Amino acid sequence: MDMLWSGWGDPAKAAPLPENVIGLLRDFLGVKPRSTAPVALEDIAVPEPGLEPAAREALAAAVGGEAHVRTDAESRVRHTRGKSTPDLLRIREGEVDDIPAAVVLPGGHDEVLAALRACAEHGLAVVPFGGGTSVVGGLAPSRRGPFVALDLRRMNRLLALDPVSRTATLQPGLRAPDAEALLAEQGFTLGHFPQSYEWASIGGFAAARSSGQASAGYGRFDEMVLGMTVATPEGTVDTGRAPRSAAGPDLRQLLLGSEGAFGVITSVTVRIRPVPATCVYEGWRFDSFEAGAAALRRLAQDGPRPTVMRLSDETETLIGLAQPDAIGAGQQSVGCMAIAGYEGTEEDTSYRRERAAAVLRACGGTPLGEEPGERWAHGRYSAPYLRDSLLDAGAFVETLETATFWSGVPELYASVRDALNGTLTEAGTPPLVMCHISHVYENGASLYFTVVSAQGDDPLPHWEKAKRAANEAILAAGGTISHHHGVGTDHRDWYVREAGPLGIEALRAVKRRLDPAGLLNPGVLLPLD
Repeated sequence: MDMLWSGWGDPAKAAPLPENVIGLLRDFLGVKPRSTAPVALEDIAVPEPGLEPAAREALAAAVGGEAHVRTDAESRVRHTRGKSTPDLLRIREGEVDDIPAAVVLPGGHDEVLAALRACAEHGLAVVPFGGGTSVVGGLAPSRRGPFVALDLRRMNRLLALDPVSRTATLQPGLRAPDAEALLAEQGFTLGHFPQSYEWASIGGFAAARSSGQASAGYGRFDEMVLGMTVATPEGTVDTGRAPRSAAGPDLRQLLLGSEGAFGVITSVTVRIRPVPATCVYEGWRFDSFEAGAAALRRLAQDGPRPTVMRLSDETETLIGLAQPDAIGAGQQSVGCMAIAGYEGTEEDTSYRRERAAAVLRACGGTPLGEEPGERWAHGRYSAPYLRDSLLDAGAFVETLETATFWSGVPELYASVRDALNGTLTEAGTPPLVMCHISHVYENGASLYFTVVSAQGDDPLPHWEKAKRAANEAILAAGGTISHHHGVGTDHRDWYVREAGPLGIEALRAVKRRLDPAGLLNPGVLLPLD
C-alpha cells in the first residue's frame, strides 16, 4: 500500500477535527477554514518525463525490465518531495516543478550498481527513496534537470539472522513494521519505533540517523548498525566486520547520516534483542518543565533508565498533545506530563520501575498511573495524521527538533520558543509553540518543538522566515541543527556552519571520490560545488 500522496499514511486513519478543537483554533489563533479544497491527483498538470529513449532503455536493462521503470504521472507525483508541511502545502496546490523524470525500482545490490552506472552515462541525478517520510527536504535535490527516484521497495527481505550473535541483515526497502514482523517470528525485535515507524524504511533509518521513541532503552538506530553495504557510482563499500574495531576510522559513521549523498545503502546489519516479555507505560506529573527535565536527567545519568522517557512542557500538556489521539482534551491539572515506559523481562521491568519511581518522586513527580502511559502508547503514531487534519481545517502546523548538553537545555528551549513566537507574531499569525523531550542521554537531551498557527494568506514565506530564525537560535544557543530528522536541504546551510569549513571540505572530498559526477541527491547534505 502506498502512502497518501497529499498527506501522511493511510487515508482511512485520518479523521476530521472535533468541533471544540476547531473552535479553539478559531478563537485563540484566528484560524479560518480553507476556502478551496486541495487539488485532485488527476488534475495536477504533470510535465512530460523528459527522459531520453536511450536512458530509459539503459535503466530498464539495469533493473530487470520496463516494468521497473515508471514514468506515469501518479508514480512520479508520489515520489515528489517528502512529508514536511511545506512539502504538503505545495503538493496540495498541484505544484510539481521538481517532479522526478522516472521512478526506478531495482531488485538488489547489483541492480542498484547498474542503475547508477546508467544514470552516470546519461547524466541523470539520483534520489534514493525509501519510505518517503523526510521532513527536511531530503527528497528535494537542488539540481534543476532530469533526475530519477530510486525506489528501493523491491529490496525488502530479511537476508540473514544470527541468533547467537543477535544480529540481523536487512535490505533497505523493508518497512519498519514488516521488519519487526519478520524478526518477531524468530523471537527478536529491533526496538526502533520513531513516529514515522508505520511508513519509514530500514535504509532511511540509517541514512538519516533516526532515533526511536524507545531510544532510552534500545538506543538510536545508528547505535544499532553493525555493518552496511553501500552502492556508489564508483563501486561498492562494505563496512563492519566485527561489533567494534580499532582498524582505523569507522567508515560506518561516515555513511550513517549521509542521506544518499555518498551512496545507496543496499543492506544493513543490525543488532537485535529478544521480544520483551512485558511492556508497561505510566504517566507522571511535574510542576514545571525545569523540574521534569531535572528528573529525566537524574535517571539518564544515574539510572535506572526506563526504556521510554518523555516530558511535555506546560503548553503541550495543557493542549493534550502529549497524547495525540486525545487532542483538545487537555489535562485536569497544570504542570507537565512525563511518560515512563519499561520493556523487558517481568523481573527486570518491575525492578527498574520501582527504583525509577523512587527517583521521580524524589524529584517532585506525582504518579498518574498506567492510563496516561497506555493512552500515549496507543496514540504514539497519531501526530502526523493530526497534522493533516489541522491543515484541512486551515491551521499551519510544523515541527523542528534539536539537541544539546543538559546545562544548555534551558537556554536552547527559551531561544527557539522566542524565535518562533517573535517571527510568526510579527507576520500576523501568532503561534502556539509546544515542546517535549523524547530522547535522553547521560550528557544531554533532545528538544522537539511543535508549532501551530493560522495559515494566513501566504503561509510558506511566513514559515521560512520563522524556520530561519529558529535555526539561527539553535546555533547561537549551542544546539545541533538536527537530532534525528536529518539535514536535507532545509538544514544544509546551517549544517555547513556547524561542521565548519574544513569539515565540509573533507566531506566534499569523500563525495568527489564516491560520486565524481555529483549525481547522488545533489544539494542535499552538502551545497552544490
